[in-house]
Amino acid sequence: MTRLPVNKTYKLFIGGAFPRSESGRTYEAQGANVARASRKDVRDAVQAARAAQPKWGSATAYNRGQVLYRIAEMMEARVAEFAALCSGKAEVEKSIDRWVWYAGFADKLAQVLGSSNPVAGPYFNFTVPEPTGVVGVVAPDEPPLLGLVSRVAPALTGGNTVVALASETAPLASIELAEAIATSDVPGGVVNLLTGRRAELAPWLASHMDVNALDVTGADGLRPELEVAAAENVKRVVIGEPDAQSLYEISAFLELKTVWHPIGT
Repeated sequence: MTRLPVNKTYKLFIGGAFPRSESGRTYEAQGANVARASRKDVRDAVQAARAAQPKWGSATAYNRGQVLYRIAEMMEARVAEFAALCSGKAEVEKSIDRWVWYAGFADKLAQVLGSSNPVAGPYFNFTVPEPTGVVGVVAPDEPPLLGLVSRVAPALTGGNTVVALASETAPLASIELAEAIATSDVPGGVVNLLTGRRAELAPWLASHMDVNALDVTGADGLRPELEVAAAENVKRVVIGEPDAQSLYEISAFLELKTVWHPIGT
């Protein structure tokens, strides 16, 4: 008797779990039925991200680096699976190396971006980088895996939590990434991944009053609309590159806080 294989159901990733869309909808992409997220799924993802942000943001930078490196370890064990869902092995290996690069910078941000400032008085004056909060990411369609990692990793490195809209045309690699994240040490809610129609979901993410920053790298023709919606609560809007790796990609999602302290007390 010929055995029928068990086909994977491609779901959303919200709060560390894999729910179906609350609407029950799917759409076809890469020969599979993929969950089509709704406005309520966006709200649920933002709520999960907000709940997870204080703990993730207050974790030591060294610990965050360890957690991000663990994602790279989990991906390394599944290279062949990832390669079948994106452009190939080269994209997967570059994505893994990107996690490692950002993991290495996690505990070096304060030294590079912060400073001890000279002042005319008996005070210490320090500038310290802090996370912005909840970051919405509209990931590019291509490259589907590397583009998502390149936009999500820097936001996480700085202590932010993320709600990301995956590639609309090639979303399967993002769900595979969610499975790697779920089996690593990333706390539930730190990363939330939604699949579906970008034009339907991105405006709700941009206008959500509990999202602090918005990465519109993959928004294409939607950018003007999203920038107007983001202005409602003065979100920081970032336009990056689908294949970027830089300290400045991290600093785009940080706030710089200046602290005064009297000398001798």
